[in-house]
Amino acid sequence: MKKLTVIAVSIAMVATFAMTAAASEWNFYGSARMTTFVEDLDVPGGEDITTLDNSLQSNSRIGATVKVSDAVGGGFEYGTTVNLRKLYGTWNFGAGELLIGQTYTPFNLFYSNQVWGGDNDLLSYGAIYAGRHPMIRLKFGDFQIAAIEPETDMLNSGVNSFTEVTFPKIEARYDMNFGALTLNVTGGFNTYELTDSDTGVAHDVDSYVLGLAGKVNFGPAYIAGNAWFGENVGVYGIANSPVDDPTITGSTLSDNDAYGFIFVVGAKLNDMFSFEAGYGWAEAELDSAGSNEDDAQSYYVQSTITFVPGVFIVPEIGVVDEKQDAAGVEEAETVYYGLKWQINF
Repeated sequence: MKKLTVIAVSIAMVATFAMTAAASEWNFYGSARMTTFVEDLDVPGGEDITTLDNSLQSNSRIGATVKVSDAVGGGFEYGTTVNLRKLYGTWNFGAGELLIGQTYTPFNLFYSNQVWGGDNDLLSYGAIYAGRHPMIRLKFGDFQIAAIEPETDMLNSGVNSFTEVTFPKIEARYDMNFGALTLNVTGGFNTYELTDSDTGVAHDVDSYVLGLAGKVNFGPAYIAGNAWFGENVGVYGIANSPVDDPTITGSTLSDNDAYGFIFVVGAKLNDMFSFEAGYGWAEAELDSAGSNEDDAQSYYVQSTITFVPGVFIVPEIGVVDEKQDAAGVEEAETVYYGLKWQINF
C-alpha cells in the first residue's frame, strides 16, 4: 500500500509539472566550456612555475528561460558544482518590469571577452563587475534600480566582533543607445555597522562605486571600454585583484580608495574568424600614512574561431601582472597561452 501511495504521488507530481510546462514556454539551454591553458608563473625571488590547466570551466552552465504570459516570466541557471547562478521571476506591469530573485545586478557590464581564468573578461583587472546576487529590481525602459542583499565583512576586527545591517545595497544603471554608440552609467552604495570586540568601537563601513562604459562600432570593427572609481569596493563586492578593503587600526577605520579601467578593440572578419585585444588596470590605496598603491594589470590578444553556430574555440595569449602589493613589494607575473573550447546547446 505504501509503494502504491508513493507511485500515485509521483504520477501526480509529473502530471502537474507537465500541465504547468504545457501552459508555459520553457526554453532550455546549456554551455559546456573547457580550458586548456599553459601558465608560466614568475615569482619574484622564487622559482618560476609552469602548469597546465586542462579542466571544465566553473562557469559551464545549464538553465532555462520561462514565459508564462506576456507579463510574467522567469528563469534559472546552475553551474558545474550544482551552484545556483540564477533563479528569478519577472512581471511586466506595463509601466515597467519587476524582477525578484538572483541574477546579475545593475553594476555588471561585459565589454571584454578575455577567456583565460574561466572567462575572466578582465573582471579582476578593471572591468565593471559585481556578480549575481538576490535582489528586488525595478526597470523602466533604459533605467533600472535594485535593492540587493547587502554585503558585510569583519575586516581585521576581533574574533567576537559583530555587524548590524539596516539598509540594502542599492544599485542603479542607465543605458543609452545612439546607433553605433552605446553608453552606460552605473553606480551603487552599501553600508553596515561593524563593532570591533577588541576596542568596543562601532564603525560605519560605507562603500560606493561609480562607473561609465561604452562601445563604438565601425562596421565589422569596434572599440569598447569602461572606467570606475569608488571607496571600500572590496567590501562592496567588486571583483578586483588589488586588496581594496578598509582596515581597522586601533579605534580608527581607514578607508580604501580604488579605481579601474579597461580598453578593448576588435573586429569580426567573417562568420568564422574574429579578433580582439584588451587591456585592464586596477589600483587601490588605503587612506593611511605609509600606505602604498596596490596595482594589477592584464592584457591579451585572441581569436574566436567558429566552426558552426554554437561550436567554437578561442586561442589566446596574455599576461597577468600583479605589480606590487600595499607594502610596495613586487608581486608575481603570469604569462599564459592556450585555448578555450565551447559548445552551446
